[in-house]
Amino acid sequence: MLSPTCRGRAVYFFKLKPLSFLFLSTSSAANSYSSSPESVGSDQLGRLLRLYAHSPSKLSLALSSTSNPPSTTSLRNALKSLPLDSAFSLFSSLPPSLVSPGLAAPLLRRMATPRLLSKALQLLDEMPLGADNSENQKEEMYRCLVDALCKKGSVKEAADLFEHMRDRFKPDLRCFNSLLYGWCKLGKLEEAKYVLVQIRKCGFEPDIVVYNTLLGGFAAAGKMEDAYELMKDMREKGCEPNVISYTTVIQGLCTKGCMDEAMRVFVEMSRVNCSADSVTYSTLISGFCESGDVKRGYDLLDLMVVKGLRLDPDAYFSLFLAHEQKDQLEEGLELLDRMNKSRCLPDYRVYNVLIRFACKLGELKQACDLWNQMESSGVEPSLDTFIIIINGLADKGDSVKACWFFKQMVEKDLFVTPHYGVLKTLLNSLVREGKVELAKEIWNSVVKSRCELNVCAWTIWIHALFSKRHIKEACMYCIEMLDAGLMPQPDTFAKLMKGLKKLYNRDIAKEITDKVRAMAAERGVSFKMYKRRGVRDLEMKLEAKRRRKNKGKSEKNKRISAQQGRIRAEQKKNTIVDDDNNIDDE
Repeated sequence: MLSPTCRGRAVYFFKLKPLSFLFLSTSSAANSYSSSPESVGSDQLGRLLRLYAHSPSKLSLALSSTSNPPSTTSLRNALKSLPLDSAFSLFSSLPPSLVSPGLAAPLLRRMATPRLLSKALQLLDEMPLGADNSENQKEEMYRCLVDALCKKGSVKEAADLFEHMRDRFKPDLRCFNSLLYGWCKLGKLEEAKYVLVQIRKCGFEPDIVVYNTLLGGFAAAGKMEDAYELMKDMREKGCEPNVISYTTVIQGLCTKGCMDEAMRVFVEMSRVNCSADSVTYSTLISGFCESGDVKRGYDLLDLMVVKGLRLDPDAYFSLFLAHEQKDQLEEGLELLDRMNKSRCLPDYRVYNVLIRFACKLGELKQACDLWNQMESSGVEPSLDTFIIIINGLADKGDSVKACWFFKQMVEKDLFVTPHYGVLKTLLNSLVREGKVELAKEIWNSVVKSRCELNVCAWTIWIHALFSKRHIKEACMYCIEMLDAGLMPQPDTFAKLMKGLKKLYNRDIAKEITDKVRAMAAERGVSFKMYKRRGVRDLEMKLEAKRRRKNKGKSEKNKRISAQQGRIRAEQKKNTIVDDDNNIDDE
């Protein structure tokens, strides 16, 4: 990856924002959409969507005849947020006066996949456009589709579409650059070189964006000789490499561990009057830290101050990681203090490293102090920050404080989807320590949250209770899970039945069995096969556990034998030395 160094080139492409696919029915989507003024932006549009969601022709007529048509922003938001079928119907219903390339872009980007490409092309061909510059508008939309396909990795389809476009529209440098970026991102550099040849064949002279894109591909693939040749070609063609060009090459060299060569390129920048920026320095600092030369990293940080460059968290981040790898907590805290004094506000990534580091060393008070410092400085903890401190506290035995942080995470609506690792760690720790009531509080907080609990989340909780012989409680939660419409995994069912058999509790066993049997019948699953599979899976897990236990014992015995062998060898060596000394004395 060339992430900080190649970010400059992305400015020249369309910005593709993440989209939310809400797989609802068309009518329910329209209803929910109309009730959200933030996403709709127009009550009238929401009302029309609700009334004519299933009739594109009526929706088109309503949009054409309304005295106050919805704004472009409202329509664009609708095309981004509605389910794809509904968005497609909405766009197809728009009168020509409302259609524009900017409005089509969100929908085309959503449809930029091999599976939906034919539908997107059909939409473009049948699209109603105003008389003025209709061909220019359609050309712009085709370019948008090519760019979106390249960014999503469907470069072959984009190249085919580009060839198809050439019969109707004159190719431009932006389309070529999209293809170049796509091939470089996939690591297919021969295809990228072919695009460069095509650019020149069409009479275009590659600009700095084209060259930097290709440089990024060479650097990512580790083909530095090709990168040097390309920079030489740039100079011959009168296109001098800029700071992004040099930084991209330096990034490639740092990734390969060629720090001396990276510094040579860095010095060359100064020689040709190309000033290095913060990204260049951050890249070099990262490279030296990864190669173990932290001192050179600090030297470059000092040089940034001398040069008057703005210090950002990226410049410091690699140094924090280097201190963590060397178990240097004090040095990390000193660096944090230096960062604050230089008026560079640490971001959540820096605090994540330090909190994880403190927890790993058992410095739980320090970890909590860092958390408080982070909040007091106005930095919002991320989901990762919560997971780091919860796991750290639970692993070191402070499960009560870990529970407090977990509840905070749930209250902040960060625990939207189950994160099995942190949930399993915390619940197992609490049950293992005998704090079952506290574990129940945690589970209830998850149930009451917006988190959609699935079978895996319920399984973690049920198995945690069962592991410490809280069999009845585990069974009660299994019944709750069944009432919620979720079927337990076969091995969970087998485990509970085995536990209830030992307790001679036939009533609960019958209730669970009847519910599972009914649910299996609804889903067309053979209950006998389900039951057999559960027994088999349970036996396989127990056998794997026994093997791991025996392997651990074997490795432990080997270590003890090796240690005893070293002790005997040392004793034998000392005996020989003593005998030699006795002979010398005689």
